[in-house]
Amino acid sequence: MAKNNVIELAGRDTIVDPLTDLLRAGAEKLIYQAVEAELQEQLARYADRRTGTGLAGVVRNGFLPARELQTNLGPVTVRIPKIRSKTGEPVTFQSVLVPPYVRKTRTLEAALPWLYLKGVSSGEMAEALKVLVGPQAQGLSASTVSRLKQVWADEYHGWCEQRLDKDRWVYVWADGIYSGLRAEQAKLCALVVMGVNERGEKHFLAIDDGVRESTQSWREVLLKLKSRGMNAPKLAVGDGAMGFWAALDEIYPAALQQRCWMHKTMNILNCLPKTAHANAKQALHAIWQAETKENAEKAFDLFIETYDPKYPKATLCLLKDRDELMAFFDFPAQHWQSIRTSNPIESTFGTIRHRTKRSKGCLTRNGMLHMIFKLGMCAEKNWRRLRGFNYLAKVITGIKFKDGIEVTEIDQVAA
Repeated sequence: MAKNNVIELAGRDTIVDPLTDLLRAGAEKLIYQAVEAELQEQLARYADRRTGTGLAGVVRNGFLPARELQTNLGPVTVRIPKIRSKTGEPVTFQSVLVPPYVRKTRTLEAALPWLYLKGVSSGEMAEALKVLVGPQAQGLSASTVSRLKQVWADEYHGWCEQRLDKDRWVYVWADGIYSGLRAEQAKLCALVVMGVNERGEKHFLAIDDGVRESTQSWREVLLKLKSRGMNAPKLAVGDGAMGFWAALDEIYPAALQQRCWMHKTMNILNCLPKTAHANAKQALHAIWQAETKENAEKAFDLFIETYDPKYPKATLCLLKDRDELMAFFDFPAQHWQSIRTSNPIESTFGTIRHRTKRSKGCLTRNGMLHMIFKLGMCAEKNWRRLRGFNYLAKVITGIKFKDGIEVTEIDQVAA
């Protein structure tokens, strides 16, 4: 066989998979927190051991050399802390989670989704940690699991209080994340807001509990953001859930609104027979991919003319948000890819929907929030700045854009 006919397949460690990278990045911190919780529990047991001068008899003593655990997600680096005795009595720390000389986990690929998606209640976390190292983890006490759980809760509550007035927020995206799990006989939903500041840095601004994306739930979220100092954004992007838009009009009336084209396309296709989907999708694509608003309006009218006689529900779905679907044309073209849809949120949390559909058991509402928070924070670390971030300052200062192009003084005079 000729050499140039041989195709090399990527090995496991070279496959680029955002979810795998996300889980692998979060694994190191998660394992560190779990081992730290074990260490604190052991130090607490030696709290009564004192030196002759009354100092602690057992103290931390740095770390063992870092080592890699070979997992189904690729290598994960771990550092195990050490302790030493000042009283002469020998003492050592051995992690139950990561025993000495363990170099390879058997089913970490199965454990990590649990840790992120179900690992926030004591019972479920203990079960997930057992998957990491097998039967050896049976010695992991409930108090250790509770300590780790509390670390996540404290991080979340501290994050919820962070001030937002240090930055100017230009765009925000909002979405309701349904996990597929149930608690207290109600479907779990988290209300998520993401924003981009004047430097193009994307951050989660809110991850809060909601009741089916109601106006009152979104009002509470936006009021919290306002109390933390968030300015009125220039543009808010979201799906057609009316609760968010009603609350936005009340709390941030100056913010312009952009409906998500991905959600709108799916909603319209749901009103059409499958045989019409391909052509309808192409016709909708012609609207939001148009180079100018004028061309988009023509494509919009053509869609209505084509489909209204047979499918009035589909055209009504499109017509009711006409202005809000076209808002992006008045912002820099470099930003269109990001502000036409709520994909920035969808791409981060889409795995939650898929990975919890078949899960058994329930999560508490607080547990779900902590889980989504941890997933979001890990994802945020790998985000790049918004494409065309250098145009954000112009948006903030109120410079006008038409069809994605900056309107100059000459253009304004000519108009």
